[in-house]
Amino acid sequence: MVTIPEYYEGKNVLITGATGFMGKVLLEKLLRSCPGVKAAYVLVRPKAGQAPEARIADMINCKLFDRLREEQPDFAEKIVAVNSDLTKPDLDLSTEDQETLTSCINIVFHCAATIRFNEPLKDAMQLNVLATQKMVNLAHRMKHLEVFIHVSTAYAHCDRELIEEVVYPPPVDYRKLIDTLEWMDDKLVSLMTPKLLGERPNTYTYTKALAEQLIQQECGNLNVAIIRPSIVGASWKEPFPGWIDNFNGPSGIFIAAGKGILRTMRASNNAVADLVPVDVVINTTLAAAWYSGSQRHARPRSLLVYNCTTGGINPFHWGEVEYCINMTFKTNPLEQAFRRPNVNLRSNPFTNQYWTTVSHTLPALLYDGFLMLTGQKPRMMKTITRLHKAMMVLEYFTSHSWVWNTDNVTMLMNQMGSEDKKAFNFDVRQLHWAEYMENYCMGTKKYVLNEELSGLPAARKHLNKLRNIRYTFNTILVVFIWRIFIARSQMARNIWYFVVSLCFKFLSYFRASSTMRY
Repeated sequence: MVTIPEYYEGKNVLITGATGFMGKVLLEKLLRSCPGVKAAYVLVRPKAGQAPEARIADMINCKLFDRLREEQPDFAEKIVAVNSDLTKPDLDLSTEDQETLTSCINIVFHCAATIRFNEPLKDAMQLNVLATQKMVNLAHRMKHLEVFIHVSTAYAHCDRELIEEVVYPPPVDYRKLIDTLEWMDDKLVSLMTPKLLGERPNTYTYTKALAEQLIQQECGNLNVAIIRPSIVGASWKEPFPGWIDNFNGPSGIFIAAGKGILRTMRASNNAVADLVPVDVVINTTLAAAWYSGSQRHARPRSLLVYNCTTGGINPFHWGEVEYCINMTFKTNPLEQAFRRPNVNLRSNPFTNQYWTTVSHTLPALLYDGFLMLTGQKPRMMKTITRLHKAMMVLEYFTSHSWVWNTDNVTMLMNQMGSEDKKAFNFDVRQLHWAEYMENYCMGTKKYVLNEELSGLPAARKHLNKLRNIRYTFNTILVVFIWRIFIARSQMARNIWYFVVSLCFKFLSYFRASSTMRY
């Protein structure tokens, strides 16, 4: 069997969602590790007055492409921006672009999707299901197509405890739901959404399950692979450790914890944090296309599913995530932190609600009150409200665990040669979690917040200042409690003196026993 770079040599590739987080990494990795690829066509819609070509030009100027730019200065010549909108009929492709794509494309990577968990059902169906249907229809017209890759999610079937690498029957027939949503108004759809979702937590996982069924039903003679990543995080190794460019998912939570804004969160310490580095997902995706494409003659019309997750291979628990976040940001603090980093995960919803009020809401109200008194615009409660919404969205995934079957991922790894295993590594057994989490946290500091490491001494000084303020406040609070409660009650004084005398006797005993020992 040919190597992965050899397989992609001379191939024309089509990518949707190339301007998104995973799409960028896929494009960069493909061009850097498979230099023989002929062209990468990317479907991009105009946005904010920017033409597709301008959006791609801006995208490839980011730090993610620095390594590729250094190794292949002319890489941009292989990227072809195609004006398209996946929500419109025929993907809004011109006749000329349709003819070009159907005549030359060999591999399709369909990565585009809405990742907003609470998207209205109609919008989620439009982007995750109907757009996929249009892509499958386009793929059927491609004369030289070898493989169609669809990026789904490991949580498409999160209503099950054991998730195997198969396409499960969906909750409803996607065709009937599409027909029904056409005549329903938004208010009626909103009312029926909870019943449709059933045990699924949001419209994202629901529509992703429907998209998988659609592909299974409509792929026909296409060679298809479905990639199911779990919670996608910062890069592990490529193009460099810790790269991340957004606040989505855990990244925003990590930053809020590092700033000292997030102090408590509902999560089970024993629940597995199914984080998977983005480069692991991309390497799996590229290898899956290579395998399906190379085997297309021996296994025509195949449909393979890959559960791309760390939970079943190299588990890491949310309690360990908590420890890594606190340790990293105390050693390498973020600039202008609100409080010292000290996030705590709580499995009990009532305890978590209490500490949310005490550690989030009350300090935010006090701070906003101070800002108003000093003539500034209050902002902390607005930040806390946004944070709570993000935490509610993630709560389902931080308080549940699943059992994943990864036999196809193991099979794919075993099919690869030694050089491919190094260049396209997705063996998460080699992942050292403490190191990865430190790089992840530092990545949010460097690439999301754009904070320079030269600012660390000042950030540490600010953190020490916050510590001194906290100690001073606690001392004043103790004195205040003493004056209000203990000094005015004989019983309280007796209890206080009893506790102090016990402590004094213990210290005296400890000192005497130490003297006798010598």
